Amino acid sequence: MKAARFYDREDIRIEDIPEPTVEPGHVGIDVAWCGICGTDLHEYKDGPVFCPTHDTPHPISGETAPITLGHEFSGVIYEVGEGVTDLEVGDHVVVEPYIIDDSVDTGPESKDYHLSQNMNFIGLAGRGGGLGEKISVKRRWVHAISKDLPLDQAALIEPLSVGYHAVQRSGATEGDIAVIGGAGPIGLLTAAVLKAIGCTVVVSELSPLRREKALESGVADHALDPTQVDVAEEVRKLSRDGRGADVAFECTSVQVVLDTLMDALRPTGGLVVVSIWAQRSNFDIHTLVMKEIDLRGTIAYVNSHPATIALVESGKIDLAPFITGKIAVEDLVSEGFDTLIHRNETAVKILVSPSGRGL
Repeated sequence: MKAARFYDREDIRIEDIPEPTVEPGHVGIDVAWCGICGTDLHEYKDGPVFCPTHDTPHPISGETAPITLGHEFSGVIYEVGEGVTDLEVGDHVVVEPYIIDDSVDTGPESKDYHLSQNMNFIGLAGRGGGLGEKISVKRRWVHAISKDLPLDQAALIEPLSVGYHAVQRSGATEGDIAVIGGAGPIGLLTAAVLKAIGCTVVVSELSPLRREKALESGVADHALDPTQVDVAEEVRKLSRDGRGADVAFECTSVQVVLDTLMDALRPTGGLVVVSIWAQRSNFDIHTLVMKEIDLRGTIAYVNSHPATIALVESGKIDLAPFITGKIAVEDLVSEGFDTLIHRNETAVKILVSPSGRGL
């Protein structure tokens, strides 16, 4: 089967590899669509980060480079392993792509398995990936979806779950004013969750196309250009008492955006840092103290997929507007990575078909 394999920085190869064996307790999935994530771009430009090196195996998967990429994917079950009784061939599914040690409690009441030691992701640290035609995944991480939900849209369930968990971390509730710094894929999908729970959403974004996408998709009530307006002042004007936003989400890893959100928050507001920062922040601790801001980090998701899937299947979130391109796996670098690295303001989510079907 075809698969996109990460060898090293700027070295991704489309290769023919053996199809996976579906072991007991696992599910074989024929991958329909796989999204390109910002993490994949970081691996390509700066890696290996999450990916193992050629001589340093991942502590849990035991795998070294090369590994098959792709962790945002949907597909159809083609085989169920021994002991799997609640899924069947033909079911449509998405994957919660964790690699977590078997000793960790990943049950439905767990709130922290995503923070366990050596946690990593399918499609980054081994165990196959969504940029291969087929994959075998442990039953625990496979989530059934309605066949009424198009599989291309279902590939966005994974990044949407990131937004869902971030909103959970924020404590946002219906009627709150939320401001988002950055309308990239995660910023837009976080906005979608906020709108679904009844918040007023304000997006701050440099790109005119991304501001337009935020408005036309209906996930933002206001989309502001920070080079043209004082974002914090505009947010205060929109707030009920002129004091600012109830919650804010930093989705850029840019210092000026973080500073703007601190300014835009009302006293006792909540700031959630969603983006991955490669450098230390020059954070304004004094403002944090004087406004009693509640600062929180968020990473990935934890038991978030069922509720996220329910939001989409109920019609409260429409993922179709965020799919801005579909390509073959052979064009992963030339049409996918190149676009998202050099012209990222022109795209939101580019989907890849490993098999070529559906293009």
